Amino acid sequence: MLRVFLIFGLVGILTSTIYIALVLAATIRFRRRPRTVPAFMPPVSVLKPLHGAEPGLREFLEGFFQLDYPEYEILFCARHEADPGLAVARDLSEKYPRVQVRIMTSGEPRWPNARCFSLNEMKSAARHDILVITDSDVRVKPGYLRAVVEPFRKESTGLVTCVYRGVATLGGFWARLEGLGMSVEMTSGVLVAEMMEGMRFALGPSMVVRKSCVDRIGGFEKLGNYYADDFMLGKLVAESGSAVVLSDHAIDHCILNTKFEKSLGHQWNWMKSTRFSRPMGHLGTGLTFGLPFGLLVFATATMLGSPWLGLAALGWTVAARVFQSILVGWYVVKDRNAVRLAWLYPLRDLMGSLLWMASYASRKVGWRDDFFELRKRGVVRLIPAEGRRAGAHQ
Repeated sequence: MLRVFLIFGLVGILTSTIYIALVLAATIRFRRRPRTVPAFMPPVSVLKPLHGAEPGLREFLEGFFQLDYPEYEILFCARHEADPGLAVARDLSEKYPRVQVRIMTSGEPRWPNARCFSLNEMKSAARHDILVITDSDVRVKPGYLRAVVEPFRKESTGLVTCVYRGVATLGGFWARLEGLGMSVEMTSGVLVAEMMEGMRFALGPSMVVRKSCVDRIGGFEKLGNYYADDFMLGKLVAESGSAVVLSDHAIDHCILNTKFEKSLGHQWNWMKSTRFSRPMGHLGTGLTFGLPFGLLVFATATMLGSPWLGLAALGWTVAARVFQSILVGWYVVKDRNAVRLAWLYPLRDLMGSLLWMASYASRKVGWRDDFFELRKRGVVRLIPAEGRRAGAHQ
């Protein structure tokens, strides 16, 4: 039996090594893409759904008032007029009167996905055809709009999305570890997927889409019953015949979960979501992690009397993950922490594998104040308050 486990571990090291080779090839391909000077700048509408005033919200929103772009409007929408996030938006609109701002409320959502319900309200009020959708915990630089709108010079472009850095703005060990997962693990998967099959999905922190493309797929109402609405938006736009483009511009995705339980719950939710949205791809993800297989070979080889084989296998998997952190974290998303904390990435790789296994143990996920049960293809059923079980993660 030990030999069976040893062989299994060696096969896992082989598959995870092949994956690292694919990440290297995809990274080089991504960085060698022709770069253009942003010069196409049509007017755009920035849609910002809000729900409360999380730490750092003022800083995150203020960056959108400081964009270096000739003509744009910002629409903010929350469920209720008294939402603290809208108070921050109103204060900033008074500070930056040159920026066109509209404050909206949606009321209680009629669909399970409250974000899509807010986006639908803002889309109806948006003046411009190009819609820029970003999360409330995203931080951007002044040149953001110029970079992400440029691909729309081509009429075939329907949606543009961005990779992102995981930034632990509040500090904390677990937040930094989650940030490494965003900067390295997430980006690696995105680059390999783009190289192997092209972009057929979008990343929620930043999505830029033609209003006409949203209409063509059935509007945001079409996405209202999905948990991973970002994935489905990109998938449906691609299936409609328009191109989904991965921008070479990276943004900051700010991590607000400093406690172990919150951070773990957030990452577990994401893993469960991908399990239902991309079942076969998610299943294959289990073969991309390296450290679990390295530990397995180390343990079994040692018990079989070959400790040097075990040490070599474990050393290789650790070194490969450190290399991945530096390669993707710095060369692609320019995350200094991914270099400085590269020695921690093998631990993140191990945590990712445990979360992957745990994703098959539950189908319940949370977002903000709502809890859902995941069903086939990522469709969700809203769990009423009285039906929620204790211990559900937000």
